[in-house]
Amino acid sequence: MSTLSSPSVFRPIILVAFLTLATCLAVHAADAQNWAGEYRAEKFLNGRAVFQLSIEQSGNSMQVTFDGAYADGHGAAPEGQGAAKVSGNTLQFKFEDSFSNSGTGTITRVGDGIIVSMKTTHVEDPRCLAFYGQNMHLKRAAKK
Repeated sequence: MSTLSSPSVFRPIILVAFLTLATCLAVHAADAQNWAGEYRAEKFLNGRAVFQLSIEQSGNSMQVTFDGAYADGHGAAPEGQGAAKVSGNTLQFKFEDSFSNSGTGTITRVGDGIIVSMKTTHVEDPRCLAFYGQNMHLKRAAKK
């Protein structure tokens, strides 16, 4: 009987292949699950405002916080937050802002930033609605 056909010869090869695959999957899963970061749109609303959003993650618990303000200081400057959860390749969240408006949102990663879409489900103060739109591109904020 040849040693090449012996099952014991293939065990180390199978073990190495399995461990390599498991390591690759674990690294990819860890990267895919890490949503934490700060994101910002400096020239929001055609340069008239700034919008920033932060994603905090602790284990499986995630929180989204955001704020928006006009550059000249006029109008409402909402601050909001809400719990978030991963759904496929997106992050879904519910929010309530400092003016008692509430709604839902989704976040998708793209390149060096994210795409945020927000929809209000309850409007208490319509002055804030300019900050809640679809397909808002935010870039990752530089670490200080």
